[in-house]
Amino acid sequence: MYTASLLSRYMHCPTNKHYETAKRVLRYVKGTLDYGLKYEKGKKAVLIGYCDSDWGGSIEDSKSTSGYAFSFGSGVFSWASVKQNCVALSTVEAEYISASKATAQAIWLIFVLEDFGELQTEATPLQCDNTSAISITKNPVFHQRTKHIDRRYHFIKDALQQGIIDLVYCPTKDQVANIFTKALPKERFNYLRDKLGVISAQSLKGSVSV
Repeated sequence: MYTASLLSRYMHCPTNKHYETAKRVLRYVKGTLDYGLKYEKGKKAVLIGYCDSDWGGSIEDSKSTSGYAFSFGSGVFSWASVKQNCVALSTVEAEYISASKATAQAIWLIFVLEDFGELQTEATPLQCDNTSAISITKNPVFHQRTKHIDRRYHFIKDALQQGIIDLVYCPTKDQVANIFTKALPKERFNYLRDKLGVISAQSLKGSVSV
């Protein structure tokens, strides 16, 4: 998804390099036609989110890319890879903005799940691998470090105080949203793809694949 999102930025004036990258994406799709999402029966129906960001990954305007993913028991069912609207002045700010976008998605998903009879009685854990971003969210003393951040992103603090979400630390190696923010080595990509619940149909045994 990250690659497709990146290529879409050059739809109106692609170069040979973009065509070559698009062909590589198509080769990957052709080689993984039997892959799908695995949802395991009997798992606890709890909404869990992951959020991550690169920093200044765009060569043209130095903007960062936010990525998030949400699972519900097993396997992801909601994800995104989106270029941020403003230039982040630090990795902390980029991660903070990413967490805010994921919080907005979490709130919407909670409403949708409630309509389906899956009421989330506890705060939705939102996994973040940046301890400074977590500290800024939970501690208002960091005002001097955050006053330059657009106020639209600070609603995450209200969501935290109201018990809607709970921003918790996640080791970088287990941060599955990392796959939506940057190009990764093959081994790392395959590892995170497996963590997302994307596997070959041949390896499915008694699970439902979509």
